[in-house]
Amino acid sequence: MKKVKITVMKKVSHDDLIEKYENPIEHACDLQEGMVFYAEGFEKPEGFCESAWTSVAPFVMALSCGAENFYDGWMKNRKSAMISCNDGFRPVSFLLETEE
Repeated sequence: MKKVKITVMKKVSHDDLIEKYENPIEHACDLQEGMVFYAEGFEKPEGFCESAWTSVAPFVMALSCGAENFYDGWMKNRKSAMISCNDGFRPVSFLLETEE
């Protein structure tokens, strides 16, 4: 299996949606832009958000196994994917890249 580099590219906060719909929570996310993780297959990297992992894991697994060119040329780098976590209030975007 190939290693996949996971880079936290962007973290957004939809404060209007949080104020209107979310119950107050003390702590939501430890990920910061620029953080880098490495994964192989379905093994979640240490320190990576469990919820975000459910969103990126299928793409990490596919890239680890050699898949490329998702969605008919969506990415400039055929061996990569841009995936966001499933938090509608604070989505985090991740760049997944196969390590050669």
